[in-house]
Amino acid sequence: MERIKVRTMKVKVRKPSEDEIKKMESWPIWTKEVSEFDWSYDSKETCYLLKGEVDVETPDGVVHFEAGDLVVFPEGLDCVWKVKKPVKKHYNFG
Repeated sequence: MERIKVRTMKVKVRKPSEDEIKKMESWPIWTKEVSEFDWSYDSKETCYLLKGEVDVETPDGVVHFEAGDLVVFPEGLDCVWKVKKPVKKHYNFG
């Protein structure tokens, strides 16, 4: 019997280390006002929230994150961003 590999679509949220934060300081910055929008990830995104608060609706449920959180979105994820407080974040794709 052939085994089928299933990719997880889970969003990972955690607090980064000081070393990780220093590395992310050179990443681009993205900002967004309070809003709601659909989003699809063509590649993995890692981001670090400098400001803001967000709920992201995924097929697995709602993921909440806020300033100080490191968030990893998997490639292939379709979701709805609900920006509760204006966002400022460092981000990196791939």
